[in-house]
Amino acid sequence: MLGVLGGGQLGRMWAHAAQTMGYQTAVLDPDPHSPAGLVSHLHLCADYLNPQALGQMAQQCAAITTEFENVPAQALAQLAQTRPVSPAAAAVAVAQDRAQEKAHFARCGVPVAPHAVLASAADVAAVSDALLPGILKTARMGYDGKGQARVANRAELGAAWQAMQSGGQGDALATPDYAPGHGLAPSSGQVPTSATVCVLEKMLPLAAECSVVLARGHDGQMVHLPVQANLHRNGILAVTEVGDGALDPALAAQALAAAREVAQGLDYVGVICVEFFVLQPDTRGGPGALVVNEIAPRPHNSGHHSIDSCDVSQFELQVRCMAHLPLVQPRAHSPAVMLNVLGDLWWPAAVSTDPQVLPGESAREPDWAAVLALPGVHLHLYGKTQPRAGRKMGHLTCTAATLGQARAVARQAAQCLGLSPW
Repeated sequence: MLGVLGGGQLGRMWAHAAQTMGYQTAVLDPDPHSPAGLVSHLHLCADYLNPQALGQMAQQCAAITTEFENVPAQALAQLAQTRPVSPAAAAVAVAQDRAQEKAHFARCGVPVAPHAVLASAADVAAVSDALLPGILKTARMGYDGKGQARVANRAELGAAWQAMQSGGQGDALATPDYAPGHGLAPSSGQVPTSATVCVLEKMLPLAAECSVVLARGHDGQMVHLPVQANLHRNGILAVTEVGDGALDPALAAQALAAAREVAQGLDYVGVICVEFFVLQPDTRGGPGALVVNEIAPRPHNSGHHSIDSCDVSQFELQVRCMAHLPLVQPRAHSPAVMLNVLGDLWWPAAVSTDPQVLPGESAREPDWAAVLALPGVHLHLYGKTQPRAGRKMGHLTCTAATLGQARAVARQAAQCLGLSPW
Protein backbone atom coordinates (compact mmCIF):
# COMPACT_ATOMS: atom_id res chain seq x y z
CA MET A 1 0.00 0.00 0.00
CA LEU A 2 1.19 3.53 -0.85
CA GLY A 3 0.12 6.57 1.16
CA VAL A 4 -0.44 10.27 0.55
CA LEU A 5 -0.94 13.21 2.91
CA GLY A 6 -3.71 15.34 1.48
CA GLY A 7 -6.92 14.29 -0.20
CA GLY A 8 -7.49 16.82 -2.97
CA GLN A 9 -7.62 16.33 -6.71
CA LEU A 10 -3.88 15.75 -7.00
CA GLY A 11 -4.16 12.92 -4.49
CA ARG A 12 -7.14 11.56 -6.39
CA MET A 13 -5.28 11.42 -9.71
CA TRP A 14 -2.22 9.98 -7.95
CA ALA A 15 -4.44 7.26 -6.44
CA HIS A 16 -5.87 6.41 -9.85
CA ALA A 17 -2.34 6.05 -11.26
CA ALA A 18 -1.16 3.92 -8.32
CA GLN A 19 -4.20 1.66 -8.52
CA THR A 20 -3.71 1.19 -12.27
CA MET A 21 -0.21 -0.05 -11.44
CA GLY A 22 -1.58 -2.52 -8.90
CA TYR A 23 -1.06 -0.64 -5.63
CA GLN A 24 -3.58 -0.07 -2.90
CA THR A 25 -3.72 3.53 -1.66
CA ALA A 26 -4.18 5.24 1.70
CA VAL A 27 -5.08 8.90 2.25
CA LEU A 28 -4.68 11.02 5.37
CA ASP A 29 -6.98 14.04 5.17
CA PRO A 30 -9.34 15.62 7.70
CA ASP A 31 -12.14 16.09 5.14
CA PRO A 32 -14.51 13.09 5.15
CA HIS A 33 -15.47 13.94 1.56
CA SER A 34 -11.98 14.50 0.20
CA PRO A 35 -11.67 13.61 -3.51
CA ALA A 36 -8.75 11.25 -2.93
CA GLY A 37 -10.28 9.67 0.14
CA LEU A 38 -13.41 8.77 -1.81
CA VAL A 39 -11.44 6.62 -4.28
CA SER A 40 -8.82 5.06 -1.98
CA HIS A 41 -8.75 1.77 -0.10
CA LEU A 42 -8.09 3.52 3.22
CA HIS A 43 -9.07 7.03 4.27
CA LEU A 44 -7.66 8.19 7.60
CA CYS A 45 -9.95 11.10 8.42
CA ALA A 46 -7.80 13.02 10.90
CA ASP A 47 -5.56 16.02 11.32
CA TYR A 48 -2.17 15.79 9.62
CA LEU A 49 -0.40 15.82 12.99
CA ASN A 50 -2.70 13.28 14.65
CA PRO A 51 -0.29 10.74 16.20
CA GLN A 52 -2.63 7.77 15.86
CA ALA A 53 -3.31 8.50 12.18
CA LEU A 54 0.38 9.00 11.44
CA GLY A 55 1.15 5.76 13.23
CA GLN A 56 -1.44 3.88 11.21
CA MET A 57 -0.12 5.41 7.99
CA ALA A 58 3.41 4.32 8.85
CA GLN A 59 2.25 0.85 9.80
CA GLN A 60 0.23 0.17 6.65
CA CYS A 61 2.12 2.01 3.89
CA ALA A 62 5.37 0.96 2.26
CA ALA A 63 6.08 4.53 1.09
CA ILE A 64 4.43 7.92 1.59
CA THR A 65 4.18 11.21 -0.33
CA THR A 66 2.25 14.49 -0.13
CA GLU A 67 -0.11 16.12 -2.59
CA PHE A 68 0.21 19.73 -1.41
CA GLU A 69 3.04 21.81 -0.01
CA ASN A 70 1.29 23.12 3.10
CA VAL A 71 1.07 19.76 4.85
CA PRO A 72 3.07 20.14 8.09
CA ALA A 73 6.70 19.29 7.37
CA GLN A 74 6.96 17.77 10.84
CA ALA A 75 4.37 15.15 9.84
CA LEU A 76 6.58 14.10 6.94
CA ALA A 77 9.62 14.07 9.21
CA GLN A 78 7.85 11.84 11.73
CA LEU A 79 6.78 9.37 9.04
CA ALA A 80 10.30 9.35 7.61
CA GLN A 81 11.61 7.86 10.84
CA THR A 82 10.14 4.50 9.86
CA ARG A 83 9.09 4.72 6.19
CA PRO A 84 10.46 6.13 2.92
CA VAL A 85 8.94 9.59 2.41
CA SER A 86 9.30 11.57 -0.79
CA PRO A 87 9.73 14.44 -1.11
CA ALA A 88 11.69 14.86 2.11
CA ALA A 89 10.43 17.16 4.83
CA ALA A 90 13.39 19.51 4.32
CA ALA A 91 12.52 20.05 0.65
CA VAL A 92 8.85 20.66 1.45
CA ALA A 93 9.87 23.15 4.17
CA VAL A 94 11.72 25.22 1.56
CA ALA A 95 8.65 25.31 -0.67
CA GLN A 96 6.50 26.37 2.30
CA ASP A 97 8.46 29.57 2.87
CA ARG A 98 8.98 32.10 0.07
CA ALA A 99 12.02 33.60 1.79
CA GLN A 100 13.77 30.24 2.02
CA GLU A 101 12.62 29.41 -1.50
CA LYS A 102 14.20 32.54 -2.98
CA ALA A 103 17.39 31.96 -1.01
CA HIS A 104 17.54 28.47 -2.51
CA PHE A 105 17.11 29.84 -6.02
CA ALA A 106 19.98 32.25 -5.41
CA ARG A 107 22.22 29.45 -4.17
CA CYS A 108 21.40 27.46 -7.31
CA GLY A 109 22.35 30.38 -9.54
CA VAL A 110 18.96 30.67 -11.24
CA PRO A 111 17.54 34.16 -11.92
CA VAL A 112 15.12 35.37 -9.27
CA ALA A 113 13.20 38.61 -8.78
CA PRO A 114 14.75 41.52 -6.88
CA HIS A 115 13.08 41.21 -3.50
CA ALA A 116 13.25 41.99 0.18
CA VAL A 117 12.24 39.85 3.15
CA LEU A 118 10.10 41.94 5.51
CA ALA A 119 9.99 40.63 9.07
CA SER A 120 9.32 43.91 10.93
CA ALA A 121 8.01 47.43 10.50
CA ALA A 122 11.64 48.56 10.35
CA ASP A 123 12.18 46.32 7.34
CA VAL A 124 9.16 47.89 5.66
CA ALA A 125 10.51 51.39 6.30
CA ALA A 126 13.90 50.43 4.88
CA VAL A 127 12.58 49.06 1.58
CA SER A 128 14.43 50.39 -1.43
CA ASP A 129 12.46 52.57 -3.82
CA ALA A 130 13.79 50.33 -6.60
CA LEU A 131 11.43 47.54 -5.44
CA LEU A 132 8.29 49.61 -6.05
CA PRO A 133 5.85 49.04 -7.58
CA GLY A 134 5.85 45.49 -6.34
CA ILE A 135 3.88 42.53 -5.05
CA LEU A 136 3.76 41.88 -1.32
CA LYS A 137 3.35 38.20 -0.47
CA THR A 138 3.08 36.37 2.80
CA ALA A 139 6.11 34.13 3.16
CA ARG A 140 3.92 31.17 4.09
CA MET A 141 0.55 29.66 3.19
CA GLY A 142 -0.06 31.50 -0.10
CA TYR A 143 -1.29 29.70 -3.23
CA ASP A 144 -3.48 30.36 -6.28
CA GLY A 145 -3.07 34.11 -5.83
CA LYS A 146 -3.93 34.12 -2.11
CA GLY A 147 -1.76 35.95 0.41
CA GLN A 148 -0.72 38.58 -2.14
CA ALA A 149 -1.29 42.28 -2.74
CA ARG A 150 -0.06 44.67 -5.40
CA VAL A 151 1.55 47.80 -3.97
CA ALA A 152 2.34 50.84 -6.09
CA ASN A 153 3.98 53.03 -3.46
CA ARG A 154 5.11 53.16 0.16
CA ALA A 155 1.66 54.04 1.47
CA GLU A 156 0.11 50.99 -0.16
CA LEU A 157 3.02 48.84 1.02
CA GLY A 158 2.48 49.94 4.63
CA ALA A 159 -1.26 49.33 4.45
CA ALA A 160 -0.83 45.88 2.88
CA TRP A 161 1.82 44.94 5.46
CA GLN A 162 -0.50 45.93 8.32
CA ALA A 163 -3.40 44.00 6.78
CA MET A 164 -1.27 40.87 6.57
CA GLN A 165 -0.13 41.32 10.18
CA SER A 166 -3.76 41.34 11.29
CA GLY A 167 -4.53 38.13 9.49
CA GLY A 168 -5.56 39.52 6.12
CA GLN A 169 -4.37 37.58 3.11
CA GLY A 170 -4.21 40.51 0.72
CA ASP A 171 -6.04 40.71 -2.56
CA ALA A 172 -5.95 37.80 -4.93
CA LEU A 173 -3.39 38.63 -7.56
CA ALA A 174 -5.26 39.58 -10.70
CA THR A 175 -4.21 38.54 -14.17
CA PRO A 176 -0.71 39.99 -14.18
CA ASP A 177 0.42 42.68 -16.58
CA TYR A 178 3.68 42.60 -14.73
CA ALA A 179 5.76 39.88 -13.15
CA PRO A 180 8.52 39.83 -10.58
CA GLY A 181 11.79 40.83 -12.14
CA HIS A 182 15.22 39.30 -12.28
CA GLY A 183 18.50 39.42 -10.46
CA LEU A 184 19.65 38.24 -7.06
CA ALA A 185 18.85 39.89 -3.77
CA PRO A 186 20.76 38.85 -0.66
CA SER A 187 18.59 36.76 1.63
CA SER A 188 19.42 33.96 4.01
CA GLY A 189 15.80 32.91 4.41
CA GLN A 190 16.30 33.16 8.19
CA VAL A 191 13.71 35.52 9.66
CA PRO A 192 12.07 36.09 13.03
CA THR A 193 8.77 34.35 13.67
CA SER A 194 7.10 37.03 15.82
CA ALA A 195 5.51 38.75 12.82
CA THR A 196 3.79 37.56 9.65
CA VAL A 197 6.88 37.54 7.49
CA CYS A 198 6.36 38.82 3.96
CA VAL A 199 8.37 39.05 0.77
CA LEU A 200 8.21 42.13 -1.46
CA GLU A 201 9.00 41.41 -5.12
CA LYS A 202 9.65 44.03 -7.76
CA MET A 203 7.29 44.02 -10.75
CA LEU A 204 8.62 43.98 -14.29
CA PRO A 205 6.75 43.56 -17.61
CA LEU A 206 5.57 40.01 -18.20
CA ALA A 207 5.40 38.42 -21.65
CA ALA A 208 4.41 34.86 -20.73
CA GLU A 209 4.58 32.13 -18.11
CA CYS A 210 5.88 28.58 -18.29
CA SER A 211 6.58 25.63 -16.04
CA VAL A 212 8.69 22.50 -15.89
CA VAL A 213 7.41 19.30 -14.26
CA LEU A 214 10.21 16.84 -13.62
CA ALA A 215 10.77 13.71 -11.59
CA ARG A 216 13.99 12.88 -9.75
CA GLY A 217 14.63 9.38 -8.46
CA HIS A 218 16.49 8.16 -5.40
CA ASP A 219 19.54 7.61 -7.64
CA GLY A 220 19.50 11.19 -8.93
CA GLN A 221 18.12 10.34 -12.37
CA MET A 222 15.81 13.03 -13.76
CA VAL A 223 13.10 12.90 -16.42
CA HIS A 224 10.64 15.60 -17.40
CA LEU A 225 7.40 16.44 -19.16
CA PRO A 226 7.39 18.83 -22.13
CA VAL A 227 7.90 22.41 -20.94
CA GLN A 228 4.45 23.98 -20.55
CA ALA A 229 3.24 27.45 -21.56
CA ASN A 230 0.72 28.75 -19.01
CA LEU A 231 -1.90 31.47 -18.70
CA HIS A 232 -3.20 32.56 -15.29
CA ARG A 233 -6.33 34.53 -14.48
CA ASN A 234 -6.90 36.04 -11.04
CA GLY A 235 -3.84 34.18 -9.80
CA ILE A 236 -5.25 30.77 -10.83
CA LEU A 237 -4.01 28.69 -13.75
CA ALA A 238 -6.51 28.89 -16.61
CA VAL A 239 -4.80 27.45 -19.71
CA THR A 240 -1.77 25.23 -20.34
CA GLU A 241 -0.39 24.48 -23.81
CA VAL A 242 2.21 21.90 -24.87
CA GLY A 243 3.54 21.05 -28.29
CA ASP A 244 5.50 22.66 -31.10
CA GLY A 245 4.76 26.38 -31.07
CA ALA A 246 3.77 26.64 -27.42
CA LEU A 247 7.12 28.07 -26.33
CA ASP A 248 10.37 29.14 -27.93
CA PRO A 249 12.70 26.09 -27.90
CA ALA A 250 15.63 28.08 -26.51
CA LEU A 251 13.51 29.35 -23.61
CA ALA A 252 12.24 25.83 -22.97
CA ALA A 253 15.82 24.56 -22.79
CA GLN A 254 16.77 27.34 -20.34
CA ALA A 255 13.76 26.56 -18.15
CA LEU A 256 14.56 22.86 -18.08
CA ALA A 257 18.22 23.50 -17.17
CA ALA A 258 17.20 25.85 -14.34
CA ALA A 259 14.59 23.39 -13.04
CA ARG A 260 17.18 20.63 -12.94
CA GLU A 261 19.49 22.87 -10.88
CA VAL A 262 16.68 23.63 -8.43
CA ALA A 263 15.81 19.94 -7.97
CA GLN A 264 19.45 18.91 -7.71
CA GLY A 265 20.13 21.58 -5.09
CA LEU A 266 17.35 20.20 -2.91
CA ASP A 267 18.54 16.60 -3.37
CA TYR A 268 14.90 16.17 -4.33
CA VAL A 269 13.13 12.84 -4.73
CA GLY A 270 9.71 12.80 -6.38
CA VAL A 271 7.81 15.03 -8.79
CA ILE A 272 8.45 18.77 -8.62
CA CYS A 273 7.17 21.72 -10.64
CA VAL A 274 9.26 24.85 -11.19
CA GLU A 275 7.32 27.87 -12.45
CA PHE A 276 8.85 30.69 -14.47
CA PHE A 277 7.98 34.13 -15.80
CA VAL A 278 9.12 35.15 -19.28
CA LEU A 279 9.90 38.85 -19.29
CA GLN A 280 9.21 41.30 -22.07
CA PRO A 281 12.11 41.70 -24.53
CA ASP A 282 15.00 43.91 -23.47
CA THR A 283 14.09 44.12 -19.78
CA ARG A 284 17.38 42.34 -19.14
CA GLY A 285 19.17 43.27 -22.32
CA GLY A 286 17.84 40.37 -24.36
CA PRO A 287 14.62 38.83 -25.62
CA GLY A 288 12.45 36.66 -23.43
CA ALA A 289 14.53 36.46 -20.25
CA LEU A 290 13.41 33.82 -17.73
CA VAL A 291 12.82 34.48 -14.04
CA VAL A 292 12.02 31.65 -11.65
CA ASN A 293 8.83 32.28 -9.69
CA GLU A 294 8.22 29.39 -7.30
CA ILE A 295 8.29 25.64 -6.83
CA ALA A 296 5.62 23.11 -6.00
CA PRO A 297 6.96 19.93 -4.35
CA ARG A 298 4.37 17.69 -5.98
CA PRO A 299 2.57 17.10 -9.27
CA HIS A 300 1.18 20.34 -10.64
CA ASN A 301 -1.95 21.66 -12.31
CA SER A 302 0.05 22.53 -15.43
CA GLY A 303 1.07 18.87 -15.77
CA HIS A 304 -2.45 17.44 -15.82
CA HIS A 305 -2.36 17.27 -19.62
CA SER A 306 0.16 14.43 -19.32
CA ILE A 307 -2.62 11.97 -18.43
CA ASP A 308 -3.91 12.30 -21.99
CA SER A 309 -0.95 13.69 -23.98
CA CYS A 310 2.00 11.56 -22.78
CA ASP A 311 2.72 7.86 -22.45
CA VAL A 312 3.75 8.41 -18.78
CA SER A 313 1.82 10.94 -16.69
CA GLN A 314 3.18 13.06 -13.87
CA PHE A 315 1.19 10.93 -11.44
CA GLU A 316 2.71 7.69 -12.69
CA LEU A 317 6.13 9.34 -12.30
CA GLN A 318 5.24 10.11 -8.69
CA VAL A 319 4.35 6.47 -8.08
CA ARG A 320 7.55 5.29 -9.76
CA CYS A 321 9.64 7.57 -7.53
CA MET A 322 7.92 6.25 -4.41
CA ALA A 323 8.25 2.60 -5.40
CA HIS A 324 11.87 2.82 -6.63
CA LEU A 325 10.70 1.86 -10.11
CA PRO A 326 12.65 2.88 -13.24
CA LEU A 327 12.09 6.43 -14.45
CA VAL A 328 11.59 6.54 -18.20
CA GLN A 329 11.49 9.77 -20.16
CA PRO A 330 7.82 10.52 -20.95
CA ARG A 331 7.03 10.73 -24.64
CA ALA A 332 4.48 13.33 -25.73
CA HIS A 333 2.28 11.65 -28.32
CA SER A 334 -0.17 14.55 -28.76
CA PRO A 335 -0.01 18.34 -28.60
CA ALA A 336 -2.51 19.48 -25.99
CA VAL A 337 -4.35 22.40 -24.44
CA MET A 338 -5.62 22.05 -20.88
CA LEU A 339 -8.42 24.23 -19.52
CA ASN A 340 -9.18 24.46 -15.82
CA VAL A 341 -12.83 24.07 -14.85
CA LEU A 342 -13.65 26.30 -11.88
CA GLY A 343 -16.79 26.39 -9.76
CA ASP A 344 -17.81 29.68 -11.38
CA LEU A 345 -19.14 27.69 -14.34
CA TRP A 346 -21.96 26.26 -12.22
CA TRP A 347 -23.50 29.74 -11.91
CA PRO A 348 -24.75 31.77 -14.88
CA ALA A 349 -24.21 35.05 -13.02
CA ALA A 350 -21.53 36.42 -10.71
CA VAL A 351 -20.72 34.20 -7.74
CA SER A 352 -19.75 35.28 -4.25
CA THR A 353 -16.17 34.43 -3.38
CA ASP A 354 -17.26 33.68 0.18
CA PRO A 355 -16.94 29.87 0.42
CA GLN A 356 -20.00 29.78 2.69
CA VAL A 357 -22.25 31.55 0.18
CA LEU A 358 -23.88 29.28 -2.41
CA PRO A 359 -26.70 30.88 -4.44
CA GLY A 360 -28.44 27.55 -4.92
CA GLU A 361 -31.40 28.84 -6.91
CA SER A 362 -29.16 29.78 -9.84
CA ALA A 363 -26.89 26.73 -9.91
CA ARG A 364 -26.63 24.70 -13.09
CA GLU A 365 -24.50 21.83 -14.34
CA PRO A 366 -22.22 22.80 -17.24
CA ASP A 367 -23.14 21.30 -20.61
CA TRP A 368 -20.68 18.43 -20.62
CA ALA A 369 -22.42 16.73 -23.53
CA ALA A 370 -21.71 19.67 -25.82
CA VAL A 371 -18.05 19.65 -24.80
CA LEU A 372 -17.66 15.89 -25.16
CA ALA A 373 -19.11 16.06 -28.68
CA LEU A 374 -15.88 17.77 -29.74
CA PRO A 375 -13.02 15.57 -31.04
CA GLY A 376 -10.06 14.98 -28.75
CA VAL A 377 -11.68 16.34 -25.57
CA HIS A 378 -10.94 14.54 -22.30
CA LEU A 379 -13.02 15.54 -19.25
CA HIS A 380 -11.70 15.06 -15.71
CA LEU A 381 -13.98 15.95 -12.78
CA TYR A 382 -12.64 15.72 -9.25
CA GLY A 383 -15.67 14.51 -7.28
CA LYS A 384 -16.21 17.78 -5.41
CA THR A 385 -19.83 18.33 -4.45
CA GLN A 386 -19.83 22.06 -3.69
CA PRO A 387 -18.87 24.35 -6.59
CA ARG A 388 -17.88 27.89 -5.70
CA ALA A 389 -16.00 30.75 -7.30
CA GLY A 390 -12.35 29.97 -7.89
CA ARG A 391 -12.60 26.35 -6.74
CA LYS A 392 -10.98 23.83 -9.07
CA MET A 393 -13.71 21.34 -9.94
CA GLY A 394 -12.01 19.62 -12.85
CA HIS A 395 -10.15 20.16 -16.11
CA LEU A 396 -10.43 19.52 -19.83
CA THR A 397 -7.53 18.34 -21.98
CA CYS A 398 -7.89 18.80 -25.73
CA THR A 399 -5.49 16.73 -27.83
CA ALA A 400 -4.94 16.82 -31.57
CA ALA A 401 -2.36 16.19 -34.28
CA THR A 402 -1.05 19.78 -34.03
CA LEU A 403 -1.14 22.44 -31.34
CA GLY A 404 -3.13 24.68 -33.66
CA GLN A 405 -5.82 22.04 -33.97
CA ALA A 406 -5.84 21.46 -30.21
CA ARG A 407 -6.23 25.21 -29.65
CA ALA A 408 -9.15 25.38 -32.05
CA VAL A 409 -10.99 22.59 -30.24
CA ALA A 410 -10.13 24.09 -26.83
CA ARG A 411 -11.60 27.43 -27.91
CA GLN A 412 -14.77 25.69 -29.03
CA ALA A 413 -14.95 23.96 -25.66
CA ALA A 414 -14.38 27.24 -23.85
CA GLN A 415 -17.21 28.84 -25.81
CA CYS A 416 -19.54 25.96 -24.92
CA LEU A 417 -18.75 26.41 -21.23
CA GLY A 418 -18.73 30.21 -21.18
CA LEU A 419 -15.01 30.49 -20.46
CA SER A 420 -13.28 33.71 -21.48
CA PRO A 421 -11.31 33.51 -24.72
CA TRP A 422 -7.52 33.80 -24.82
